[in-house]
Amino acid sequence: MSFALITIPETYNYIAVFLTLRCNLRCSYCINRFGDLDASGRMLSAGEWLVSLNRLKTRPDLPITLQGGEPSLHPGFFEIINGLRPDLPIDLLTNLQFNVDEFMGNVPPSRLQRDAPYASIRISYHPETMDLAELQAKTLKMLGAGYSVGIWAVAHPASVQHIKAAQASCAAAGIDFRLKDFLGIYQGRKYGSYTYENAISGEYRTVQCRSSELLIGPDGERYRCHSDLYAARDSCGNILADGLSLDQEFQTCSHYGVCNPCDVKTKTDRFQRFGHTSVEIRLPVEKAEGDAAGV
Repeated sequence: MSFALITIPETYNYIAVFLTLRCNLRCSYCINRFGDLDASGRMLSAGEWLVSLNRLKTRPDLPITLQGGEPSLHPGFFEIINGLRPDLPIDLLTNLQFNVDEFMGNVPPSRLQRDAPYASIRISYHPETMDLAELQAKTLKMLGAGYSVGIWAVAHPASVQHIKAAQASCAAAGIDFRLKDFLGIYQGRKYGSYTYENAISGEYRTVQCRSSELLIGPDGERYRCHSDLYAARDSCGNILADGLSLDQEFQTCSHYGVCNPCDVKTKTDRFQRFGHTSVEIRLPVEKAEGDAAGV
């Protein structure tokens, strides 16, 4: 099976490949569970992923980011990493609950190593479900073997003091530990900085939207945003289909108001420049009060 290459548009900031939505942790604040999520659906096989992802034509500064869920739960995890074209840059988002010796025996450090202002292997730390000392030991082992590894944690208001102490402990050990904003509502208060404030209000509107990200679900379906991905709705093509188009046009969306917070937050781009938002939204002029309308 051979298809034409798919060139990633210059306007795209991120390529997210969700090998699976299954996870071996159950964190109460998981952004993947902001809406309804069915993690039991079909997953592409390793062979299907390789056929599809090896079609992508990207740039050194725009890697294919393997994630989930927990991507290492895919039965073809190592086959996928090692079967991707050598010129395709790869990043990995993981909770590192796997056997690091097995990982290091299957994947050389050079395969996930590139010139970027952050680690290629980004570990998520969740104090509800993980042991910090164990995670530090695994991370230091990988760092000592030459892997590009860092830890990231959500600054959840219920555990922010613990998270900051963990950050200090990791810094003292020589581990890059960074914080991510908690997004959403906690105890009646909204957390996070949003370009479109009403996007998570729960009040539906019909808008025009376009994304700067290529999001591919476990079954190969392409989605405009994380909200669509997690709800498995309104897919816009499959990565296995010949002639897949990565359009850059605004599309009508009737789900504004229940956006996933990570799509509409104001954040840094892949170069760590602040002010980026994953989607651009055009709101109806007469309803644009309180929002960055973009009209």
